[in-house]
Amino acid sequence: MGLFSARRVKRIAPGRYRIALPEPERELLTTLVPQLRELLTTDDPSLNRLFPTAYADDPERDAGYHAMVRDELLEKRFHSLDVLERTVEGGEVDEETLASWMRALNDLRLVLGTRLDVSEDDDPMDIDPDDPLAPAWSIYHYLAALQSMIIDALSQEL
Repeated sequence: MGLFSARRVKRIAPGRYRIALPEPERELLTTLVPQLRELLTTDDPSLNRLFPTAYADDPERDAGYHAMVRDELLEKRFHSLDVLERTVEGGEVDEETLASWMRALNDLRLVLGTRLDVSEDDDPMDIDPDDPLAPAWSIYHYLAALQSMIIDALSQEL
């Protein structure tokens, strides 16, 4: 199970799942969600992975694309963050709610990964605990592990 000693997300019936996060993890997510919500209202470069360039060789066409889709993408991201925030206490949720969790966690992970300049070569075991970025790296790996648990739960047989 890697980072966790117990499963946080479990399928309990067709289309039904139980989320059970310890209090410190709920507090972390409760802190991260409003931070990302606020960041989404800016042009911060760490959002680039959430709003990727569609036409790298044509800035004018790319600007038109972003003008056309950005509001819809923002609305979907805000919705997923709202769902996560509203259901962070856990309990029984449906598949749509769990999918919103997965999208919100992915957005959080992508922004944090951009800020950390994560690459495929990064090994979580190589992080120096004295590095000032070590807490951010821990959060990044936590988000990835929780996302993996959701994927496992969605594919679980009863």
